[in-house]
Amino acid sequence: MSIKFSITRQSKKSRARLGVISTPHGDLETPALVTVATQASVKALTSEQAAAAGSRMLIANTLHLYLKPGQKIVKAAGGLHEFMQWKGPMMTDSGGFQVFSLGFGRDFGMGKILKEKSEARIGARAKPKLLTINEDGVLFTSYLDGKKIFMGPKDSIRIQEALGADIIFAFDECTSPIADRAYTMAAMERTHRWARVCLDAQRTKQALFGIVQGGKFPDLRRRSAKIIGDMPFPGFGIGGEFGDDKRTMSSMIEAVVKELPAGKPRHLLGIGHPEDIRRIVKEGIDTFDCTAPTHYARHGTAFTSAGRIDIGKSKYRRDQKPLDPKCGCPVCGTYSRAYICHLARAKEMTAATLLTMHNLHYFNGLVAEVRRDIRRGKI
Repeated sequence: MSIKFSITRQSKKSRARLGVISTPHGDLETPALVTVATQASVKALTSEQAAAAGSRMLIANTLHLYLKPGQKIVKAAGGLHEFMQWKGPMMTDSGGFQVFSLGFGRDFGMGKILKEKSEARIGARAKPKLLTINEDGVLFTSYLDGKKIFMGPKDSIRIQEALGADIIFAFDECTSPIADRAYTMAAMERTHRWARVCLDAQRTKQALFGIVQGGKFPDLRRRSAKIIGDMPFPGFGIGGEFGDDKRTMSSMIEAVVKELPAGKPRHLLGIGHPEDIRRIVKEGIDTFDCTAPTHYARHGTAFTSAGRIDIGKSKYRRDQKPLDPKCGCPVCGTYSRAYICHLARAKEMTAATLLTMHNLHYFNGLVAEVRRDIRRGKI
């Protein structure tokens, strides 16, 4: 096995815990944010800049890298670490999220968390417009050229083995927040069957994590956690959506965590806004990934101790303060709001770089503070 996980402190107030995931590319203190590097790049940053912003582990995406540049090119370069010159640990997502995002997500124009209530429902016989899902896998329509591309559990594992990340994930089907119980159950059971195929297909010593599904239905979540938890995975991902909003997320994560083996790491896929972090850590999540730091930066938003700042607004044109006077990142120690406002309004690429560096530093700082609070017995 290519990773080891040790729990160094268990909270007496919650399910929160401190730990260390040891990988061939170094150790990761948990809980930790895993920075998203979808196409072998943290958007707007070099690998060195991402590390300087406090990122310690990255997660790249299997389907996107399969489409470009292709896993053969990455493998010939020595794997993801050498290809992108990243020195720390890495994960690759399986492509299962794209079963949702390029399928029903695109059809209905929605993400994992609904921004507003929807009357639409996805029933047991529903089919996405640009995907075909069957027992063997998924026939995608490429967003690059419209070609049909098939990926099943065996294919996902082969691609991830070629990419060479320390932690890889079983191929799954991420369901939509408007999927009904019948559809969610069918997708969950298919995910369980694919998990067994992935285990049988693996040929490397990479750490293969199974993924829990079950959507917004607590009993399905518990069932999925029990079934996936009984399989010989060295760690687990918790995927899919958690209902129409985040209010039920804590209880849903609690239900899953109670069924998973206590001594193995738990990764929450695609959740991690600032208001989420303490909540999910208290429920026993060890690692999580979220696009918020980079996505918001590219759209001109800085996360600060006083809330979000839309730096492109005219009121910041003459503001000589740093983005966040309480922040110790290199951006806040060097550049003013006025300068970054100018860059954003001028559509200079440097604006995204500076905002991304700051946001990642801010998010990683929040998680470091959570680790300190667990250590002090406050969480």
